[in-house]
Amino acid sequence: MENTLLIGLSRQMALQRQLDVVANNVANVNTTGFKADKSLFEEYLMPVARDDNFTGRDRRVSFVQDRATYHDFAQGSVQHTGNPLDVAIDGGAFLAVQTPGGERYTRDGGLQINAQGQLVTSGGHPVLGTNGPIVFQQTDRDITITADGTITVLEGSNTRTDSIRGRLRLASFANPQGLVKEGGNLFAAGPGTVAQADTRAQVRQGFIEKSNVNAVAEMSRMIAVTRAYSQIATMVQQQSDLRKTAIDKLADVPA
Repeated sequence: MENTLLIGLSRQMALQRQLDVVANNVANVNTTGFKADKSLFEEYLMPVARDDNFTGRDRRVSFVQDRATYHDFAQGSVQHTGNPLDVAIDGGAFLAVQTPGGERYTRDGGLQINAQGQLVTSGGHPVLGTNGPIVFQQTDRDITITADGTITVLEGSNTRTDSIRGRLRLASFANPQGLVKEGGNLFAAGPGTVAQADTRAQVRQGFIEKSNVNAVAEMSRMIAVTRAYSQIATMVQQQSDLRKTAIDKLADVPA
């Protein structure tokens, strides 16, 4: 296959994967605590794809390679909800949650209480405190969450003394890029990535952190990727037509 087609195909494959990333960002523009993904590309010079009949730059074929996808952990905007169970985290920490697959981490602070009295995420996963899952009693009222994540309540209708139900376990990572998205707005710790207790992050009760996706920028990027893919497809088709014409001309030998 000619180099033009190979290079065009490599660019189209990279654009397809970039479009997948952008489309996922757009789909989660309203997902609480969602962190956008970005793509990295680089030039790949193929030293063995050469023709000795050419010299200089013509001997090296330059491909497009999607080097990696990384997470954008920039803080999203904070929205006031007034819900006492909603929390937003100021800082780079994550809420630790318990799932069937093990401990996972999230920035989704839209919390609620399930039928068993456990504090859970919107996906139903128990939120972990420093001493395990946080459980409320049926008579608990006036839930308060302090800046360090301590959860206190008033028991019954006559009690005025605060009772502690637990303290949110905030986890941070030396290399957050080692986290792996698992769906459901959850992150898993990748190989060599260890959670550490975060004492600097602060919790804001009655707020949620919105997605950090810039909808306008992502839509513009989607349009640019789609146009680039179409342009390359046109170029590849034109190259194919030129080759077909050349073959027809060369095959048309006078009798």
